[in-house]
Order: sequence, then structure tokens, then C-alpha cells
Amino acid sequence: MIRRSAFLSALTSAGAAFSARSRGWASVAPIGIDLESVVYPFPVAFLPLTLEAHDVRMAYMDVGPPVRANGRTIVLLHGKNFYGLYWERTIRESIARGYRVVVPDQIGWGKSSKPAVAYSFDLLARNTAKMLDALGVERVQLVGHSTGGMLATRFTRMYPERVERLVLEDSIGMEDYRRVVQPPPFEALYAQELALDAAGIRRIFSNYLAQPSRIDIFARAIDIELGVLQSAEYPARARVSALAYRMIYEEPVCYEYDLIDAPSLVVAGSADRTAPLATFAEPAARENLGHMVTLGERTARALQNGRFVEVSDAGHVPHLERPEAFHPALFGFLEQA
Repeated sequence: MIRRSAFLSALTSAGAAFSARSRGWASVAPIGIDLESVVYPFPVAFLPLTLEAHDVRMAYMDVGPPVRANGRTIVLLHGKNFYGLYWERTIRESIARGYRVVVPDQIGWGKSSKPAVAYSFDLLARNTAKMLDALGVERVQLVGHSTGGMLATRFTRMYPERVERLVLEDSIGMEDYRRVVQPPPFEALYAQELALDAAGIRRIFSNYLAQPSRIDIFARAIDIELGVLQSAEYPARARVSALAYRMIYEEPVCYEYDLIDAPSLVVAGSADRTAPLATFAEPAARENLGHMVTLGERTARALQNGRFVEVSDAGHVPHLERPEAFHPALFGFLEQA
């Protein structure tokens, strides 16, 4: 249980932590929270949307194949601590096989606007559908990583006619965090994000790896996050991040898998123990969270037409840590007759 004094103390100390964060990153320049100065590997376009009277823009990459098109479109959905940029290798692997690839930054992430609205997976799914409508894309091969797996699940439930095949890569939400974690107050979530510092950023990314010595694969992502932490607008990004955590907590999708009949692949890294909000659980309960291989096997059984692949020697992001294993599994599934 989170005590009120604990999160009020966190709020009090957050300002001091925020002002002291610059120590240790003198070589990293500040970056705006919409990543205007960050160059993506392919051109970025924007879809205008209106959400709760906020005029916002949803960023996305729409990449065509350099070879003969196979007539199929892959949509790649990012996780909570990521955005479309980290899909670069998967995009290149896909277009080399003739796929069109669409990679959104969801509202609240990456180069998209960061409004303080009521975030929900229904909202993000509707935004994604509007983007596909604007691009004239009717049916997709849908790939969701981490929180993107939760969104992919909800999108498939809302628009089953649009999803030809579904891939969940180390999806969170394969368990109901509400069963073991008391509802974290929004103030505590927000204070946690405000107090984030350079060491915390590196720890987050290191925890995603089976082998922490591979941290260099996240070098650019870490530099971007360190730059964003120095932005005068960072509190607005921190608020959106806290709202996203609340969405993850309040909207479990693990009860929806048996309603999905699209051919589905569940992938999990053998060393992945990711469990958002686990820090708010009692230590004994925390040990039972985030067993991603076990959860992935269970999810594959729950899906009407699911199968499971474990990627050995991988943590939470197999498409970066073990691409030589992830991509054959992905395309082997997508290209099955």
C-alpha cells in the first residue's frame, strides 16, 4: 500500500532532483519533449487530430519497399519507454521483403503531441485507425511490443476485420497488475517521473537486457532521454508518462485474448521479467510478477489461434538484443501460407 506521506515526500524532493539532474551528462544537449531535433531514419509525417479540445499531431513513418511490393502492410507499435525510432532495423528487414511499413508515435510519445488528456487504449486504437484511414490502409500485419502489445490487443478487438495477423513481442498486460498492486495515486506516479535522473534512465534500459553489457544498443535512446530530461517542458512529458502508467494499470487486456481469432504469435525473451508498477507491490508479491515466458505461453494458449516463441538470451526487447533470432521468427510467422 502506498502511504500518503511517502508520495508527498516524493513530490517535495522531486524539484531538488529535477534541478540536480544535469550532473554527469554535460555532453548531452537539451532536447524538446517532441523530439524536434531528433532525426528519424525515414521521413516523418503528421496526422492532425482533436482530443478533448486539444489540437494535436500524431507522428508516423510510412515506408514503402525498395523492391517489388508484396501488397501487405506491417504496422509496428512501440512500447511505453520507446517510440518509432527503435524499430529501424525491423523496418529495413520488412521493406527488403516487399512490405509497406507504417510506424506511428502514439499521441503522448516520440515526435507526437503530449496533451494532458484521459489516455486509454481505446483512444490510442482509434487514433491508429484514423491514421490508417488517412493512408488508405485497410488490413495490416500488426506487431506490438511491450505496451504496444496491449494496444495491439485492443486494436484487434476493436477492428478485427483489419488485422490479418497479430504479433505480441514481450507484451506487458499479459497479467492483471491490479490483483497484486494497490492502486498507485497519480501524485506518486507523477513524482516518480519528475524524480527520474541519469542513473535511473540507465537503470531502466539496463533492466531490459539479458546481458547488461549490451547496453550500447540503447546508447542513442539513453542520450535522447537524458536530453529530454533537461527540457524546460519535461514536467509535461512526466505528466503524460504518469497518465500512461495509470492507463496500463486500469486497463488490463489479458481477459480479451480468448476473443481474438486472428492468427497470432506471442514472443518473449527468455530473461524478461518486466512488470510495470512492480515497485508499488509488496516484495513477496513482486516476485510473482513479470515472468514473461510463462505469461507468453499462457497467452498463446488463450488466443484462439496462437503460438509461442521464446527467444533465448534475450530480455524485454528481442528485436534489438537478438534481431538474428527475432526477425526469422517474425517473418516465418507472417509469411506462412
